[in-house]
Amino acid sequence: MQILISNSSKEPIYQQIKHQVKEKIVSSELREGDALPSMRQLAKDLHISVITTKRAYEELEKEGFIYSITGKGSFIAEQNPDIIKEKKLATIEDKLVEVIANSKELGLSLKDIKEWLTILYEER
Repeated sequence: MQILISNSSKEPIYQQIKHQVKEKIVSSELREGDALPSMRQLAKDLHISVITTKRAYEELEKEGFIYSITGKGSFIAEQNPDIIKEKKLATIEDKLVEVIANSKELGLSLKDIKEWLTILYEER
């Protein structure tokens, strides 16, 4: 599992880990039952504190994304398809908000954005 940590990000490292694992689950890169690296192994790989990885895993577990078995490790929990859909929609909304903000900075109109979106949508 590839996790990239940005030292220049304003987001704390444990949240960067948490968000990247969630993205991998929502995108189905990680599936139910898949094992996560141990907290110690992930900390070693990322050159960070075990306390940081522990916090990320604890939050993922509280939110129902993973479960842990003492002595065996942490695993991807079963995901409700409706919840996954809602999370994907929330991600789309966040990205569209960013597109709108950037477009307004450049003085692009809603019509311009719709045209671009239509072209890109039809290309895919």
